[in-house]
Amino acid sequence: MTTDNSNSHSRKNNKCALKKHEFTKMSVIYAIGSNGSGQLGIGHKEDVSVPKQVLFDPEANINRVTQVRAGGNHTLLLVSGNLYCSGDYTTGACGLLPKEQVLDAHFHRVRLDTEETKHEVVFCAATWEASIIVQRDGDGRATKVSSFGIGNKGELGQGELLFRSSKAQLIKDFPPEGLEVVDLAASVSHVVAVLSNGDVYGWGSGRKGQIGQPESVIYIPRKITGLDFKAIRAVCGREFTYLLGEPEAGKHVVLGSDKWSVRSTAPQTVPGWKDVGATWGSIFVLQQDGELLSWGRDDHGQLTPPGLQPLSQISIGSEHALGLTNDGKVHAWGWGEHGNCGPSTTNGDVKGKWNTIASSQYLPPGSKISSIGAGCATSWVCIST
Repeated sequence: MTTDNSNSHSRKNNKCALKKHEFTKMSVIYAIGSNGSGQLGIGHKEDVSVPKQVLFDPEANINRVTQVRAGGNHTLLLVSGNLYCSGDYTTGACGLLPKEQVLDAHFHRVRLDTEETKHEVVFCAATWEASIIVQRDGDGRATKVSSFGIGNKGELGQGELLFRSSKAQLIKDFPPEGLEVVDLAASVSHVVAVLSNGDVYGWGSGRKGQIGQPESVIYIPRKITGLDFKAIRAVCGREFTYLLGEPEAGKHVVLGSDKWSVRSTAPQTVPGWKDVGATWGSIFVLQQDGELLSWGRDDHGQLTPPGLQPLSQISIGSEHALGLTNDGKVHAWGWGEHGNCGPSTTNGDVKGKWNTIASSQYLPPGSKISSIGAGCATSWVCIST
C-alpha cells in the first residue's frame, strides 16, 4: 500500500496485515491514507486524510466483512467468503481481474479459476506483491492454500520455478493430512500459517530466522521447529514473526531479527491477551482490560502513547496504529505522512499523542463503528448499520 515510487518508506518493506473482525447487517467501509495505486478503492488515486467511502462493484452485497489485508500496492477485502481487491493489478496480486475493470480504483471481486471459485475463502494475507488465500474444501475444512502475484523470494510457496502467476495456484501437499489452517499472516516477503494442532509453517524470505532455522529463503512451506507451546495466532513484522499460544498461559515467542530490540525487550509472558498486531518493527498486545502493551520501534511515535484510554479493538499498520475505544472513537498514532493518521501531523508523525479520525457519536442512530483496519500508510473504518 504505497502511493508511488517517491514513497521511499513504503517501498522498503511491508507489514500489511490488517485486523480481522466480523460485521453483520450492512457494512460501509471508509479509508484514508496512501492511494497512489488506487489501493483505497475510493474512485481515484490521490492520498486522502479525511475518510472517504470505499466503492465496490454495483452488484456487490457488502453485508459481512471478515478481513482486510494489504500488500505494497493492493488491498484485499474478504466479504462473506468472497475476495475483493483494489490497487495495482499488474503484479497479479489482484488475481484474474480483466484489465478493463481495474482502472477505476474501486473494489472488484477477484476471479479465481473455475474449479476453486465455489470454495469459500476463510483467510487472506498479502506480501509486498503477492496474495495468499485459504479456502474450505468439500468437507468444510480450511485446507486449500493458494497464492498468486509475484514471489521472487519464495512468497508464493510454489517452489523455485514458479514465482509469478495471476491465477491462484494451489500449494501442493499443504497442510499435512488431517490438519487445517487456523491463522494466516504475512509481511514484506514471508508468510506463516498456524495449523489446528498448534504447528506453524512458513515460507518466503527467512534470512533473519523469521521462519525458523536454518536461515534461508524457503520456497515451499516448512515447519518451524523448537516451539515449546501450541501456537494459535501469528503476526508478522518486516523481518520477524510473533507467535502466541493460549491466552491463559500467555506463552509467546518472537522469531527473527532483533532490530529495534523487538525480541530482547519482549516480556516473559503475556497472559490474558485479547488481540495482537505488529508494525514493521514493533509489537502490540491488547489485554483483556483494554490496556495496550507495546515494544520495539518508536522513532515515529509508533508505540502506545501515554494516557491512551482502554481499547476494545486494535489494528496495526506498517508504522502506525489504530485503536477503537469503548465509546466508539478511533484513535490513530505513529507515522502518518500520507494522511493515514488524519490531517494533523508534526513532520509527518503523530508522536506521543493520538488523533481521533472517526467517532460513533457523529453517526446516524442505529449505526456504529464495528471494526478498524491499518495497512501500509492506510487506515480503514468499518461501520455497520
